[in-house]
Amino acid sequence: MLSVPLRQSTGHNVHAPGKAPSLSKQKSKGTKIMNVVNNSEPILLDDRDSKAGKHVKIDKKTLSGYLLASPPLFFLVVFFLIPSLLLLVASFWTAKTFSMEPAATLANYAKALSATGFYDSLWIALQNGFWTAVLSTVISAPVAYYIVYRTRSNAVLYLALVSWFSSYLVRVYAWRSILGTNGVINSTLLHLGLIDQPLEWLVFSKFSVVLTLVHIMLPFTLLLLVSGLRDIKKDYLEAAADLGAGGATILWRVIMPMAHKSIVSSFMFTFVLAASDYVTPQLLGGRDAMTTGLVIANQFRSVGNWPLGAAMAYLLLLVFMLVYALLLGVLRAANLAPGKRYHD
Repeated sequence: MLSVPLRQSTGHNVHAPGKAPSLSKQKSKGTKIMNVVNNSEPILLDDRDSKAGKHVKIDKKTLSGYLLASPPLFFLVVFFLIPSLLLLVASFWTAKTFSMEPAATLANYAKALSATGFYDSLWIALQNGFWTAVLSTVISAPVAYYIVYRTRSNAVLYLALVSWFSSYLVRVYAWRSILGTNGVINSTLLHLGLIDQPLEWLVFSKFSVVLTLVHIMLPFTLLLLVSGLRDIKKDYLEAAADLGAGGATILWRVIMPMAHKSIVSSFMFTFVLAASDYVTPQLLGGRDAMTTGLVIANQFRSVGNWPLGAAMAYLLLLVFMLVYALLLGVLRAANLAPGKRYHD
């Protein structure tokens, strides 16, 4: 128990231990008295000094945080927020050949929603994004678990990041040469006599598109999952095991609820990038090459209808937001998104 030191002097009463000392009323207006533990005298605070907006000081740590955050914030505002707002405004304008006229019309959105090809390309894009996100997250999860809880070395993580040293197109063409009719897989199978003719479905199909996108997106999901799992102390897993929980129970009841934010981030990050990609489907997709990203890109570079392309882009953004809300709803229904973090 903390005790408040007693002060004995002329005109002051000494209080017995365990009884709070009485404080004399102050005659001056607008003052408050605050007792400080282990301090023999009260400290007077003026109400006028504590009013909002007066005598507010920012410590050096907070100020340095603002200074460090200002460059990336400025970059996001100038190169992301402002262009996005301009694109939104342009979606309500009317178009002529590679030019726009200011207007306030919903004709571009109506035209996009009434086009059958827009829905077909959107369905192909959503399939590419969904399977890429699912496979990337599922493959990255055990690797991230091994990196965080089974080894102290980051060698596996560095090996996964080595692919970033090669460009995007190099990796796409590498898979095209591997999966092609005269590629490594078909040539090896033909040489071994396991097949009589090349497997055409290996390339220019949805399989080749998803496989290539998974290879490209895998390092992103791995980094996000490793970051999320490192926030979960190993003590929680050991405590669950001591209470009799098996591996599946620990995964479902401990790891996933506590790491649900990193799981959602990795899934949505991969889903958005893969669904909006149009280079890989164009080079490896064959009949499934016409995705929404390619349709939008053609509106800007080939057709010259920028307002319609902007309207399609924002419709695709709306679909991404709906997918995000649906994913959160599914996780909450399965009690895998508690809404707050239980670990510090």
